[in-house]
This record gives sequence, structure tokens and C-alpha cells, in this order.
Amino acid sequence: MSRRHRAEKREITPDPKFKNEVVTKFMNSIMYEGKKSTAEKIVYGAFDIIQAKTKQDPLGIFRNALDNVMPSIEVRSRRVGGATYQVPVEVRTDRRQALAIRWLLIAARGRNEKTMIEKLSGELLDAANNRGNAVKKREDTHRMAEANRAFSHYRW
Repeated sequence: MSRRHRAEKREITPDPKFKNEVVTKFMNSIMYEGKKSTAEKIVYGAFDIIQAKTKQDPLGIFRNALDNVMPSIEVRSRRVGGATYQVPVEVRTDRRQALAIRWLLIAARGRNEKTMIEKLSGELLDAANNRGNAVKKREDTHRMAEANRAFSHYRW
């Protein structure tokens, strides 16, 4: 990490189908070894399954799932006088989104369905309905922050 200045944010082009930057970020997170077309097939296939199951707009369900997984508070380690405290802090907006995307993908990859398309669609539907491993991860993070609320005066 450079101490001189912050890295500038890269320009993200919206995805071709929905013209949405968040979907592009999600696709880029799924992507392995630069295989963007495979990541596109996975995301769009999952959206098609969601459309078929719920008869609703898959983009709305995706946004709902992301909102349900985004943490508002997290704990950060802070060293004070030889002791390390877990201090609860607010989460920045861009970090909230990044954490939600990361947790959704980890939860989807850990599921038991056969293909990644099925895993992702199942996890997105679960997250939109406030259940599933990604939502559980958010609740655990909030619970940890709540438990360490006594150390919030160490915030910097």
C-alpha cells in the first residue's frame, strides 16, 4: 500500500445485458483466470433460473440479496498498550458492497448443488429471502460488533 496517495478508482463498464455496474463487479469477482465469458454464462444463467422460479425481475432480486448481505458495522483490531481490542467501526459504502459480493460467492461455492449456476441462483434466492450462509455471515459480523461495543471508545 502506497503511503503517498490513494490508488485511483478504475472505470468499470456496465455489463452488456442489464447495463449495471454492480453486476459487472459481481461477474469480475466470479471470474477465474480472466475467463470473463464463463463468468457471464454463470451470472446470466443464474439470473435466468431466478426469473423462471420467481417470475420476477432477477436484477431486483439480486439487489435485494446484496442489500440483505451488506454489513453496516464490523470489528477492526486495534492495539492499545500491549492489548489488542476488537473495535466496532462503521463500514464504508464501497467496502460494504465488496464484502457482500465476496460473502455471496463464498456461500454459493460452498453449496451442494451440481453446477455453479444452480449454486449461485440458490444462494441469491436464499439471500433475498434473508436466509442462507451469506446472511448468516452478516449476522455473525453484527453480533461480534455488538459484543465488543464496550471497546468502541478506542475508535480512531
